Amino acid sequence: MPPRASTLSRGRFARRSARGMRRHLRAIRVLLNALLLLALLYTVTLCKALLIPLVLAAFIGLALNPIVAGGARWGVPRWLGASVLMLALVGGIGTGIGLLTPPALDWIHEAPATIRRFVPKLEHITQPLEAANRATQTLVNGHPMRVRPQPADVAVSAWDLVAAAPKVLAAILTVVLLVFFFLIYGDLLLRRLVEIGPDFRYKRQAVSVVRGIQHEVSRYILTTLLINFTLGALTTGILWQLHMPDPLLWGAVAMFANFIPYVGAIFTTSVLLLVGLAHFDDVGHALLPALCFAGLTVFEGNLVTPLILGRRMRLSPIAILVWLLVWGWLWGIPGALLAVPMLTSVKLIAEHVRGWAWFGHMVQR
Repeated sequence: MPPRASTLSRGRFARRSARGMRRHLRAIRVLLNALLLLALLYTVTLCKALLIPLVLAAFIGLALNPIVAGGARWGVPRWLGASVLMLALVGGIGTGIGLLTPPALDWIHEAPATIRRFVPKLEHITQPLEAANRATQTLVNGHPMRVRPQPADVAVSAWDLVAAAPKVLAAILTVVLLVFFFLIYGDLLLRRLVEIGPDFRYKRQAVSVVRGIQHEVSRYILTTLLINFTLGALTTGILWQLHMPDPLLWGAVAMFANFIPYVGAIFTTSVLLLVGLAHFDDVGHALLPALCFAGLTVFEGNLVTPLILGRRMRLSPIAILVWLLVWGWLWGIPGALLAVPMLTSVKLIAEHVRGWAWFGHMVQR
């Protein structure tokens, strides 16, 4: 074989070997990333009792930090501003719980009787369906079969609530303490993280990224909280005008459920529909609270929230539903409540980190 042909053959062989090696390395990298993702999911699930209070406290601290920082600029020490703010927050939440707990317990205790009153009211609504069912059975079997709906037996005991009270109180105390120390020492912790940077350029970039993320996340959380609070207040006023029982309770349910996009609005509408049908005899009056709330959420979700938050904060409905599914599966109801703030935070972080801009583009509407 001529020397030139031998050299070309060796070159082709080397290129094929290099391509094969790159394919093998790419396959190994994909496998390692998949194993890393599974390990992270397992760790997040295993440590949820620790991570849920920590993540919740971090978001509350981010939301309240601009208030404490503003007071510090006016000469108020951070520990004093954080103490006053936490006392006001704990006092307000405690007052709200004190007002809402008695009607909530009353509804829980009266659930069996409410269901027994509710089922007969559905008979005139379900009669056309039953007639169609009997006609179908007559054609198929030759004789109709009538099945009367039986009220469900609901056994509700307050013992489970009493047994779970110590865990709930411990979790609340943990969140309060974490928020308090985040507000006092958050900036100090940020400075310590920056100080360990390798050079001045890295430190300056780290400060810029962290400050930007902190500002935008706190803005998003505060804005969402104000929107949901306004939605709950308007819902309370509408239900009070419609003479619904315990309008303050259902307004609070609407406020907290609206932190879960789409699912929260559907849940609150369903609850108002059931309560209206159980409380009012007239079907039109019974459907009115749910219809009013549905119209209010449509207006809020399609006009108010996009207008206030802007396009940069808007997320894809598919990304939101997938994120809700994942974190609801991992952490249950707390995961569903924290899913959208976490997705927004990850999106903002990805936009500031090199090589991750594609994630922010994918989840943005």
